[in-house]
This record gives sequence, structure tokens and C-alpha cells, in this order.
Amino acid sequence: MRKVREVIVVEGRYDKNTLRQTVDAAVFPVGGFAVFNDREKLSLLRRLAEEQGLIVLTDSDGAGFVIRNYLKGALPQDKVKQAYIPDFYGKERRKRKAGKEGKLGVEGMRPEVLLAALERAGATFEGEDAPAPVREPLTKADLYQLGLTGGPDSAEKRRALLRRLALPEHLSASAMLDALNLLYGKAELLALLNDES
Repeated sequence: MRKVREVIVVEGRYDKNTLRQTVDAAVFPVGGFAVFNDREKLSLLRRLAEEQGLIVLTDSDGAGFVIRNYLKGALPQDKVKQAYIPDFYGKERRKRKAGKEGKLGVEGMRPEVLLAALERAGATFEGEDAPAPVREPLTKADLYQLGLTGGPDSAEKRRALLRRLALPEHLSASAMLDALNLLYGKAELLALLNDES
């Protein structure tokens, strides 16, 4: 089992249980929307971010993104990494029916999917000291030039790209930029887009 140095922040205890079966890491459940009114928990998350670093891993549904965006604004950005799971449709075993959007959450993901999400986010795996690849970052101007922002059909182009790259459909243009820089960088994304044409 691979050991992750950062603290992984998830929505709830079932997410924590699933993740603890995949990696050796400190996993901190925020209790869903309860984190919005819990100053002590937020204070602890800030401290953990400063001391160890955090990885935010929420579900890919709308509720997961509300929690992710709240934490993104409340925590020091330079100490927090964002891990994204792809949109997979289905139902978790313990539930009688699928969620509102029909997507599997963190608790429903296979271990290899969770590991891949953590790797793409830049998780620090202890004992694996190879440096992360240095990539030229994409900018908002790049997204505009690619027609992914600022155009009449930009939203549809973004949705198509997110589907193609198995990224969650609820990413805003800014969150998509963050995710693309974490996962690909400018050269890799341009190569992917050129292969498509």
C-alpha cells in the first residue's frame, strides 16, 4: 500500500473508509455541508495544510463541487492540491438508489481510479522521490485561443473536452484550467487536441 504524505480531505466517512483501503494516508472527512458552519474544523484544516499539505478529493457531482469550491476559497491555495475523480454513473453498494445526478462518488471508485486521481494531483508518495515533471502551464489566454472560453459555443467545447478527458462536467472554466495544468500542461494538451483534428 502506497503512503501519501499529504492529508486527504474527503466529504464523509464512507469516502474515508474506501480511501484507507487504497492508500496509507491521513484521511479527514469534513462531514459534507456541515463544514460550512464549523470554524474549528476549518481552523484544523488550515493548520494541517500549513504543516503537511492537503489534497481535496470530493465527489464529482454538484454537491462535491460546492464543498470543493468552499474549501478552495477558505484554505491557503499554495498548500492545497486538487484531485478529481471522473464521472462514472452508477450506485454505491450501500445505497438503495443512485444519487441525484446518478454519479458514483469517491466511495464507489475502484482503487486504481483513486490512485490515478491522487497521482495526477501531484500527491507525494513516500519513498518515491522522483521529481514531478515540469510542464509549461496553460493560461486563460490559451483557453480563449483554443475556443474554450469567450466564444458563442465555448461552453459546449469545454463540456466535450471534459468528457473526452474523463474530467467532471461541473468544472468551471477556471477549475478546468487548474485541472488541465495539474494533469497535462500546455504541450500535452495541444498534442491531444491536434490528434483529435
